[in-house]
Amino acid sequence: MLQLLLVCVLHGQTTTPSEQPDPIVQRDLTYAEVDGQELQLDLYLPAGSQNQPLVVWIHGGGWRQGSRSNPKLLALTRHGFALASISYRFTDRAIFPAQIHDCKAAIRWLRAHSSEYGYDSQRIAVAGSSAGGHLALLLGVSADVPELEGTIGDCRSQSSRVQAIVDYYGPSDFILRGQTQPERAYTEKSGSLALLGGKGSGKIDPDMERFASPASYVSLDDPPLLVLHGDDDKTVLLDQSQRIVNLYQQQGLDSRLIVVRGSGHGGSVFFRGMHFQTARTFLSRHLIRASD
Repeated sequence: MLQLLLVCVLHGQTTTPSEQPDPIVQRDLTYAEVDGQELQLDLYLPAGSQNQPLVVWIHGGGWRQGSRSNPKLLALTRHGFALASISYRFTDRAIFPAQIHDCKAAIRWLRAHSSEYGYDSQRIAVAGSSAGGHLALLLGVSADVPELEGTIGDCRSQSSRVQAIVDYYGPSDFILRGQTQPERAYTEKSGSLALLGGKGSGKIDPDMERFASPASYVSLDDPPLLVLHGDDDKTVLLDQSQRIVNLYQQQGLDSRLIVVRGSGHGGSVFFRGMHFQTARTFLSRHLIRASD
């Protein structure tokens, strides 16, 4: 407890994280409108804090379902972070690259409105699980790729770059997935079939697989990466996370893979206890300035 209190004092707080007030919530903020659909996000702002770093959460659900209403890293708001949880178009409305266009539009909107809500536009991380992990990875490694930036929203002069990525068991290479997990990659078991335009035919153009794969875009200017993945995951195999981390390592980039022993696809173990602390430490190291 003494150690936790000391951390809080260093950050200008006089209470432990568990004693801090609940964040101020701004719900249903529209960041763009596409074909009559409002794309929205929720903001969670630490009470009494200004100029804090922002973590943007992208939910999972196979690109075809899910909700922004339960961001898994909400506890970060008790440790000096603001958090945004975003929605994006599902595959019943549009196929790829619509989903990444939406996510990047959300980042641009959040950056443009930072002074209004009080977080720091220059310290933004992205995080997500499963399908959201894929989108978080892709958003992080594909800055300034025109085909993936899109023209969604009214804040196109803003950058969609982020300063750190946290990925929970998201696909990183659809070509590899087709080789090691074809029974999911090319059937309705996986939402990626519809995402990549293969619904109905069961066939996906390899060029589309490469286009949608974060592994296709790793380069020297990519932000630090933390990946967590269960070694008993049958939905998205561990080799997907190993692939993106290996590519990072080949470039000499900051990356770390945490293999959660005995865990499958998801579960509270990833977002509590020592694994939450790992994510928090990673984000603090890359987003929180010494003066905060």
